[in-house]
Amino acid sequence: MAQRKDLRRIGVLLPSSSSVQEMDIGRALPKDITLHVARMRLNNVDAESTLRVVQEIEHESQKLADVDVDVIIFPATAPSSRNGPGYDQELIKRIKAASGKPATTASTALLEALHVLSVKQIVIGAPWSASVNQTVAAFLEANGVKVLAQEALGLVRNLEIGLLDPQTALDIGRRVDRPDADAVMLACGNWSTFPIIDQLERDLGKPVLTTNQVSLWHALKLMGSKPLDGLGVLLRQHLVERI
Repeated sequence: MAQRKDLRRIGVLLPSSSSVQEMDIGRALPKDITLHVARMRLNNVDAESTLRVVQEIEHESQKLADVDVDVIIFPATAPSSRNGPGYDQELIKRIKAASGKPATTASTALLEALHVLSVKQIVIGAPWSASVNQTVAAFLEANGVKVLAQEALGLVRNLEIGLLDPQTALDIGRRVDRPDADAVMLACGNWSTFPIIDQLERDLGKPVLTTNQVSLWHALKLMGSKPLDGLGVLLRQHLVERI
């Protein structure tokens, strides 16, 4: 019996209250790659919730393995950096062990992107609390990246974050930037950032990285996908299709 052989699949582990990522990542994918989602319980972006959410990571990874995805991503910066350097790799090991599939996290993807772009100094903007932002900054500092400045909007409910207009990302990116920063990071997967990445890069003259963007980039890199336009220099110039 004839079978389709033209499609590849990305599995995504999402916080249950996320409303942005399926739409943004799904629309950005090449036509030969489909998106498949599993959800782990999280309503608030706080210290306890970002730690508790990964209790379900094995169970939900197994579900994604059922559809035979090519790679699994956990596009959540705060939960994947929650316990400091090396924690992202622990989560990847858990996903791989449960699913038998290649995997990455937002924090892992961010570190890979910073390396590829030769970024040594960065600024961070985010919609969540200052304390969550500081955890992310500490993770980056522990991995050798200097955080020059950071700004947080102070939101806790993830549903509320998902309702923010992309203009909020553009505004905070402009405010938090510093002349000596090599790149700007807009953190949080449930924050709509895709529509403003190219504009902010033009305004600032430097790379702009976001949680969903780096996660998508690393997944496509692991799969050997061709470059994509519209999501900044990272996906435009730093993807090479495997032959």
